[in-house]
Parts: sequence; structure tokens; C-alpha cells
Amino acid sequence: MNGWIILDKPLGLGSTQAVGAVKRVCREAGLGKVKVGHGGTLDPLASGVLPIALGEATKLCGRMLDASKIYEFTVQFGTETAGLDAEGEVVATSDVRPTLAEVEAVLPRFTGAIEQVPPAYSAIRIDGQRAYDLARKGEAVEMKARGVTIHSLRHAGLDPASIAAGAEWTPDQVRGDEDRGERLERTTLIAHVSKGTYIRSLARDIAHAVGTVGHVAMLRRTKAGPFDLAQAISLDKLNAFGQGAAQSEVILPLEAGLVDIPALNLSPEAAGAIRQGRVWTGVATDDGLYWGRDDQNRPIALIEALAGTLKVVRGFNL
Repeated sequence: MNGWIILDKPLGLGSTQAVGAVKRVCREAGLGKVKVGHGGTLDPLASGVLPIALGEATKLCGRMLDASKIYEFTVQFGTETAGLDAEGEVVATSDVRPTLAEVEAVLPRFTGAIEQVPPAYSAIRIDGQRAYDLARKGEAVEMKARGVTIHSLRHAGLDPASIAAGAEWTPDQVRGDEDRGERLERTTLIAHVSKGTYIRSLARDIAHAVGTVGHVAMLRRTKAGPFDLAQAISLDKLNAFGQGAAQSEVILPLEAGLVDIPALNLSPEAAGAIRQGRVWTGVATDDGLYWGRDDQNRPIALIEALAGTLKVVRGFNL
């Protein structure tokens, strides 16, 4: 059992819980004990794309962790919380509300290579301890700025069916009535970011840039590496797999996680050598990273090509 389950993780479910759910469903489906890992933590207060690797695909989890991600998130203006999310203790308030034009004017400051200070409530280790453990104990946590890359950052756009300003709203009603001159209680943005980027910090810093404070009221990951919401399944569909639903409706092949890398067709001799971890020479191809496949289109390994020589980066035991 080697491949990917792309879960549209619901609110309230942690990434570790999601992995546990996949293990349980695999047992229910009669697959026995399957090695399972995830390709990037998604907080319980966030929803969206969570790639879960099975079997040999777990060897690609490191690549998935390093991959860029796309998030849709709502900044709620006027209150900043300790965790910079909707459940934290309020630590600052402001009566200032920006207009959409003011928000859009500061977005270029947060595009490209930037420095950001992670939230105190984060999994970053400080002297061997998780920052969130220290913060929960009430200890002062000094977070150092780190470099990240924001590939793009834009307003999510206006929704014709938006709710009236000031009305009750839910995470599914995030755009609001946003006229460029109206003072906003909240606004929704879309960010394409590098690994290590904290959207909560980005929301805080955008709020500060427009002269107020804010926190993330909604966070949804719409893409992680090569996987997006079009490939994601619901928790109900995952559970249906344990009750007999077709495997093809739930599990993507291992190579679905390699679509951003060119494939290299290997001769039977080269495939045999690569399977054994040996170097293979005399290949006419450009230098770079490939995934090698045999004459049956099965993935053999991630391989590095240099001057016509192939070396194994990570082998797959299929």
C-alpha cells in the first residue's frame, strides 16, 4: 500500500489525529498495518489540504514539508490574541479599522523575501522546549525573526453573495461587504508562501501595518506542494473507504507526489542498477533531479543526474 490520501481536513481535527484516522481506516479496509505520515502540519483551527502518505510515499514527506503552500485566511481587525488566532486570550485592542484600499497598499511590503517573528504559540524549539509549552506555562518567550518568502499575496476578491456588514458570520462567509472606502471589520487574503511561514504572524503584521491590531479568524490551506482541494477527500469519504469504498476513489499513486519533477525512463539494466543503489553512467540527459521509472512506469527512485551519471537520492521499494 503505497500512495497518497489527500484529506480536506475539517476544523477541530489535528494533523496527528488525521494520521490516526487514516491508520484506523486502513485496518478497517483490511490493509493491515500501513506506514503513514503527513506532509505538513495543519492546526486544529485550520482546514484544508493535508497530504497523508502511505507506505513508500512516506519517503517523500520531507519534500512535502519543504514545498510551498497556498492559504486563504481572514484577518479580524481590532483584537490581537496571544496565539494570534480565534481562541487565544485577547492581549491588545484597537478602534482603528482600515479600508480595503489601505490593506491593499501595504501588501507589497509583505511580498517576496521578508523577515517575520513566529507566534509564541508555535512548535519552534527554544532551549529544547516547544515555544507553546513555555507560553502555556506563562513564561516569557522571545521569538527570533526568521526569513521566509511570500511568493504572492492578494485580496481574495469580492463575493456577490457576501453577508451584510456587521452581520453574524462563519468561516464559510469570509469575504464580507468590502467596498474600497468602507472601514473593514475583517478581510480575506490569499497567500502563496514558502515553508516556515506563519500565516498568523503575517496577519498580525498586516494589521500593524495599517495602524491597528488583528488575528486570524479563518485559515484554510488550498494547496500543499502538488496537491490542491480538487484532489482532497472529506473525512466522510475516508471513513467510507473503511466500509468498502473503492481504493481508487481515495488513494492516489505514489507518483502523484512527484508531478513537479520530470520523469526519466530507465532501461531494464539501469533500473536494476538503481534499485540496488548503484551509480549508472552514460545517460544522455540534462543535469538535475528526476524520478526514475522502469518499463512498466513504476517509480524506482528519486535520482540526481550529473554529467550523464545517475545517483540515487531516495529509493522506492515497490
